[in-house]
Amino acid sequence: MAEPAPAYLLDVRNVSKRFGGLTAVRNVSLQVPAGTVYGLIGPNGAGKTTVFNLLTGVYAPTDGQILFDGTPIHGRRPHQIARYGITRTFQNIRLFSDMTVLENVMTAHHLRTAQDIFDAIVGTGRSHREEREMRERAMHLLSIFGLAGLADEPATSLPYGSQRRLEIARALATRPRLLLLDEPAAGLNPQEAVGLMDTIRWIRDEFSLTVLLVEHNMKVVMGICETIQVIDHGESIATGTPAEIQSNPRVIEAYLGAC
Repeated sequence: MAEPAPAYLLDVRNVSKRFGGLTAVRNVSLQVPAGTVYGLIGPNGAGKTTVFNLLTGVYAPTDGQILFDGTPIHGRRPHQIARYGITRTFQNIRLFSDMTVLENVMTAHHLRTAQDIFDAIVGTGRSHREEREMRERAMHLLSIFGLAGLADEPATSLPYGSQRRLEIARALATRPRLLLLDEPAAGLNPQEAVGLMDTIRWIRDEFSLTVLLVEHNMKVVMGICETIQVIDHGESIATGTPAEIQSNPRVIEAYLGAC
């Protein structure tokens, strides 16, 4: 008989991360069902970005396990984890400044290509075919985000909101199953933030993705997340629906104490 599918696409089990005498994350567990938009929130310095770095292989956990679709991935290198289908954006935008808008997205497509160094140097038929296909897919993603007309512009010449959209387009070019968004609403005005909420919902449905979101904009978090988990001082203090989180005394105390 076939093995039953894992209950969660992402299953983080009692993960801790210590840097010398500092414990940045302590016994955090995180269960994210496939197809959901899941929010991870907390005051500044709570450990949210450290969790993202653990999920993407930037850090290896000191203790605990991380399973993706039932497969242990803790201790894997970032490029290996990306191949499993996990990709991310960053709190501080990290576009390739010496590349165009189109080249930024095409670079991400290389994760899924079959060509090797020989193909690229010699310029084989496979290389030319894959480059053409990558260009077409990249332009399609740029069209989705309203950036096709800027394809040949330097990536960092775009307005801030457009750079945010470009970074999401580049992440989608890796064909992920789990998309990690690190403060995607940072720097956006209220109208752009509302548009972002619609975009995230559409991305989830159109690309059959699961989204894990770190965000300080509570309107965005409460508006799009089915489940929200709160961490404070590296520990999980609450998990629930938006309504449950808004009325949780420990959450209220953590945020008021951070003000």
